[in-house]
Amino acid sequence: MSTVEYNNHLLSHKQALEYFALSLTSNRDDAQDLMQDTFMKAIAYREKFKEATNLKAWLYTIMKNTFINKYRRKVKSRTIIDQSEDLYYLNNAPDGKDKHPSHLYNTQEIMKELNALQDEYRIPFTMHHEGYKYKEIADHLNLPIGTVKSRIFLARQKLMDSLKEFNPN
Repeated sequence: MSTVEYNNHLLSHKQALEYFALSLTSNRDDAQDLMQDTFMKAIAYREKFKEATNLKAWLYTIMKNTFINKYRRKVKSRTIIDQSEDLYYLNNAPDGKDKHPSHLYNTQEIMKELNALQDEYRIPFTMHHEGYKYKEIADHLNLPIGTVKSRIFLARQKLMDSLKEFNPN
């Protein structure tokens, strides 16, 4: 297959790939970026494509793997390591770029529910959210570290139960 034939064959799958990219990213700009990355990889690794195989499936696989790799890199770049004895991985909070009025309302509702928690759950949860390590919280509150972890977990559960309308799942 010549280069021109190969490129034309690639472009014949453009619309199907656009739909797939949009289903993965849920954002038109990100979908276009994913499309571009997919086509660039398909052209760069043309010699790895076997002519008697399904080009569309190969393109879908490239796109899916590219999306997964970008997602993993994004999550990893936003992850910090807690140096407590159990080495928990914690995700950073969003950077607060969304200043839409509905986000302010959501924050007020969340704070209302957080303040409604009993002190034994609210204080460790708030300290953890502010960046304190489990060990620091345990020392400050004079509690075993397991109790601190349990209370933070239970506080999360109580908040998720009381704020079901904000849960995306």
